Amino acid sequence: MSSNKKYWKSVEELDESSSIVGALKNNEFVEEIPTDEFLGNIDALASSSTTRRDFLKYVGFSTAAATLAACEGPVNKSIPYVLQPEQIIPGIADYYATSVFDGFDFANLLVKTREGRPIKIDNNTIEGANFSANARIHASILSLYDSMRLKEPKIDGKASTWSSVDSKIKLSIADASAKGGQVVLFTNTLASPSTEKLISEFLGKNPNAKHVIYDAVSESEALDAFETVYGERALVNYDFSKASLIVSVGADFLGDWQGGGYAAGYAQGRIPKGGRMSRHFQMESNVTLSGAAADKRLAMSTANQKQALVHIYNIVSNSSVAVTLDPEFKAEVTKVGQQLKAAGSKGLIVSGIQDKNAQILVIAINQILSSDGFAKSGVRQIRKGSNIKVSQLVADMNAGKVHTLIMSGINPVYTLPNSTAFVQGIKKVKTSVSFSLKDDETASISTIAAAVPHYLESWNDLSIVKGNYSITQPTIRPLFTTKQFQDVLLSLNGETGSFYDYIKLNSSEIIAGSTWNQVLHDGVFVGSSVNISVGSADYNGAATTLAKSKSGKGLELVLYTKTGLGDGQQANNPWLQEFPDPITRVSWDNYLTVSKADADKYEMSNEIVANGGLNGSYATITTVDGLKLENVPVIVQPGQAVGTVGLALGYGRKSAMKEEMIVGLNAYPLYKNFDNIQNITLENAGGEHEFACVQGQKTLMGRGDIIKETSLEIFNTKQPEFWNKQPVVSLDHKEVEATTVDLWEPFDRSVGHHFNLSIDLNACTGCGACVIACHAENNVPVVGKAEIRRSRDMHWLRIDRYYSSEDTFAGDNERKENISGLSSSLSTFNEMEKAGENPQVSFQPVMCQHCNHAPCETVCPVAATSHSRQGQNHMAYNRCVGTRYCANNCPYKVRRFNWFLYNKNSEFDYHMNDDLGRMVLNPDVNVRSRGVMEKCSMCIQMTQATILKAKNEGRPVVDGEFQTACSNACAQGAMKFGDINDTDAVITELVADDRMYHLLEHVGTKPNVIYHVKVRNT
Repeated sequence: MSSNKKYWKSVEELDESSSIVGALKNNEFVEEIPTDEFLGNIDALASSSTTRRDFLKYVGFSTAAATLAACEGPVNKSIPYVLQPEQIIPGIADYYATSVFDGFDFANLLVKTREGRPIKIDNNTIEGANFSANARIHASILSLYDSMRLKEPKIDGKASTWSSVDSKIKLSIADASAKGGQVVLFTNTLASPSTEKLISEFLGKNPNAKHVIYDAVSESEALDAFETVYGERALVNYDFSKASLIVSVGADFLGDWQGGGYAAGYAQGRIPKGGRMSRHFQMESNVTLSGAAADKRLAMSTANQKQALVHIYNIVSNSSVAVTLDPEFKAEVTKVGQQLKAAGSKGLIVSGIQDKNAQILVIAINQILSSDGFAKSGVRQIRKGSNIKVSQLVADMNAGKVHTLIMSGINPVYTLPNSTAFVQGIKKVKTSVSFSLKDDETASISTIAAAVPHYLESWNDLSIVKGNYSITQPTIRPLFTTKQFQDVLLSLNGETGSFYDYIKLNSSEIIAGSTWNQVLHDGVFVGSSVNISVGSADYNGAATTLAKSKSGKGLELVLYTKTGLGDGQQANNPWLQEFPDPITRVSWDNYLTVSKADADKYEMSNEIVANGGLNGSYATITTVDGLKLENVPVIVQPGQAVGTVGLALGYGRKSAMKEEMIVGLNAYPLYKNFDNIQNITLENAGGEHEFACVQGQKTLMGRGDIIKETSLEIFNTKQPEFWNKQPVVSLDHKEVEATTVDLWEPFDRSVGHHFNLSIDLNACTGCGACVIACHAENNVPVVGKAEIRRSRDMHWLRIDRYYSSEDTFAGDNERKENISGLSSSLSTFNEMEKAGENPQVSFQPVMCQHCNHAPCETVCPVAATSHSRQGQNHMAYNRCVGTRYCANNCPYKVRRFNWFLYNKNSEFDYHMNDDLGRMVLNPDVNVRSRGVMEKCSMCIQMTQATILKAKNEGRPVVDGEFQTACSNACAQGAMKFGDINDTDAVITELVADDRMYHLLEHVGTKPNVIYHVKVRNT
């Protein structure tokens, strides 16, 4: 409501003839601002003598004027609901329980929706929901709004209708039956009881049809071994929480090995309780998340890993199969075998070697140990593919035997090692159908490209682990003219009704004792657990055969999947492309990881250039068959086994991709015979590659107060003051604890809520799920490779990775303490910047520490950053004028300056540039404009929503209700968030724990983020 009241600045204004009135009207500031000097012609601008003080005054005035002008801005009218759905309350989030399995990743989820839009993935924590979302699943919410999705079915490359597609497929199947041609359903592993039943019915009605299952990243050797021993094609669902000694031979079980999802169980045993924690030995070529977490890591080639596995089998089973293990490893491997045998049922061994005999030996060793983590864990049904059957299908296609090929959930033109043969074969197929989310490499050359909905638009059921059942339910109506593969199968089977009806009817036999509505609400149903049955095989024969395997000529190439892109299904997802690899800290690329020794041998290197960017050499890879991959960027990787190199799959996609996301090289052509180990020769290709690397420093250089570490023995035998030393400062020429000295008066924060975030370095595996969850919750922009290279990444949460310079971080500290004199200091610290050949690795999540005595707050000239009574450091974006004083004064370097307008800007063609992509934005968090400082807010929108919910319900907040995006996403429990004024809260106990310390405590910032000393069981 407008007002005509007039307010007087001075009594002099009552006298219109007063000279003061004119001064007040014409001079807002006491000193005149020489605006003409810097806003005049462009030639005068360069030589402007305007002071910074004058500039800030002018900016302050113009901002105020713009704010007033905004009151008369355009009005955007929204359309209200004509009939508002009862389930939707504007401004209030709804959650749907669902599950996902895309043939590679799987999880039990809660999907947050706002006004009908899914905007965030959370973990389903109900009992029986055992699988949490990794970084890729958290990012899959953005893939729903991918503008490159296939929006309607196509026949021969032209838009069509579903009735035409159904008709054409039915005619083709009938024609195949009449001519005696094969009809092949070529799919990923389904793990869906209802879909498998549908396929079984289809095969029953079409005797000339068969079903071939294909996994882009094969586990066929492990499947074959399990089938040989137990008569069932499945994988062991290992339970790492039941193991006190873990031995991994080439298995990155904290990464993507056999589907992943083992980190939560592993972390349970890694936190020291009652003086005990599990011990972990890792033997591997590439540096992996599992190797980084291990207490002892042996860097060895796969040839040596095979010999080591046989040697361990000899020790555990008292066998005497001859091995040819390199002498440098024999003593260590012998210790491992002896400790594993002594551990008995509390021991567990796993292996990622793609060899049937190696996998049979793993089963044999676990059987002899009566391993609890093996025998009582059940079986997974997430990989069913057969290398032999896939190869036979390609041969049949080229022989003209396949009439109709119906594909779903796969992209063989991109992922098959012999994709050229597949492309030639598909030309000989009468009708090829690709059910695909995108017009990808396979769909684009198929007769029919059938557009399928995203899993968040779909119905399905899943049985990831035998005995467990979960539901996939849609959280939004389909955005495009899409249809599920299962609905088409129903039509082909001559059945009416939808796949939803089919699932509901089929589930009645599975969920006995519960109801459909209850399972739909919970998302999961826990049936009777199924343990591994009794089985046997010729174990000594497998050991003898494996021991005879020899290393090939040249270097050993180890193909793997990165934490960000996995098998490449979501290569068009900018959140994942910009996600820094936990080990190398490089984004927007795949590359050849090479040891320092081999890099020197082939004259390859990395260097940080003048602008701060990381550059590296190019290499040419040549396989024993003569296949070449040219201009592969090289990363010199500490810990890479000498004689081996690593290269990630999942990159090099070109079809249905935005130009900015077409990065890296396709390594699948090197994946010959679905073996991730290939023998190659290497040569320097010349030239330099520009990497987007977010972390230049590699080591701590002995700064043990950043990541505090100790051994389990010292932890158990020494007082906390010894292994968790408090920093001291000088006061009146006396050393006193830093926490006892303060520049500010203390403030009483015992009233109301006071939030703390705890990070346990023992439980953190560096997986990065928290990083992507933070992106989704807080509308963090993607800036692209060029800006990342300029150190302008916008991640509110980073996970620092450090290598030791010596063999261990303890060795680094000891070397630093023995420095004497200036010259020794300079030379030693220079050497300590270089990582060791096989270093220890530590991860440390770092975000805004929300300091109670925050140095950023004291230097902000416009009070844009301030502290709340609840312990959160606030940012008032509208006050920020971009001086960046706060970033310069922050000892943790966690503040991000928003250099550009990333929203609705064609220069940054990611999700914020189109209307579809912007549907993922969280309406509770504003989208920042350029020129302001961004940082972690400790998810204040989430804490306030929790407080308001409890207030409306007339109750106090219960411990566990307060969450941040990162703590919610952390399946390992490394991050715990809560109110320390709640004396019964878990966070209160963690703050009082002996392992607790603050990052850079000696600075005196009094952070509200706490860390826990890392304990290694060495």
